[in-house]
Amino acid sequence: MGWEGVEPGVVMSDFLTKCGGYAVVDGGFATELERHGQDLNDPLWSAKCLISSPHLVRRVHLDYLDAGANVIITASYQATIQGFEAKGLSREEAETLIKRSVEIACEARQIYHDRCTKDSWDFPDNGNITRRSVLVAASVGSYGAYLADGSEYSGNYGDSVTLEKLKDFHRRRVQILAKSGADLIAFETIPNKLEAQAYAELLEEEGIDIPAWFSFSCKDGTNVVSGDSISDCASIADSCKQVVAVGINCTPPRFIHGLILSIKKH
Repeated sequence: MGWEGVEPGVVMSDFLTKCGGYAVVDGGFATELERHGQDLNDPLWSAKCLISSPHLVRRVHLDYLDAGANVIITASYQATIQGFEAKGLSREEAETLIKRSVEIACEARQIYHDRCTKDSWDFPDNGNITRRSVLVAASVGSYGAYLADGSEYSGNYGDSVTLEKLKDFHRRRVQILAKSGADLIAFETIPNKLEAQAYAELLEEEGIDIPAWFSFSCKDGTNVVSGDSISDCASIADSCKQVVAVGINCTPPRFIHGLILSIKKH
């Protein structure tokens, strides 16, 4: 988007200003792939389609852009080197697919802008047509998402999973996504404070220079699914200069208001 060298917080504030003060994020990706006939009963979940049906991945991105999304999230939530290797792919092939998830989203954005320059979502500015702002967010799912055993919704990884193990698990994927052309990194469905800390330290250690957001999965109005308080998790996000937004996903809607109030205190 032409923001190289700009502070992450400035990137997001400028983007929101261009969007009129708020931005629309796309919706469920796997649900839409299934609507197009894909069977996602697989440890790779939607990332399976990066191998078998990349054209459908692009199609879903375009569908959300047509619906008015300002942010499209890549199909990399469950795309891990370890997961692809378990399917028999080489490390090089796995890394290529992770990068390809961002390239497909960027292609969809370009296609959308090329064909819709003068549609109803583009606005005149001093007599000129300006394109609707669209960001590509590179999705990073939790360690539990890779395990595909439901632990992403409990945050219970066991005593053997340490901070360093989580950083080692995520490091290479984050490196790839940060250099793939994405505008920001979306750390999604974070189930516990430990993994949030791992992400924050990785962003610092790797010198990641694009913005990030942290989105937590919560079990009630004050705690993430592991039982850690959302306030503690938000504090970790707030301590990391690359993190420009904190949110909630995969959480019963009745809890959202209270959670947002808790996050805003930070």
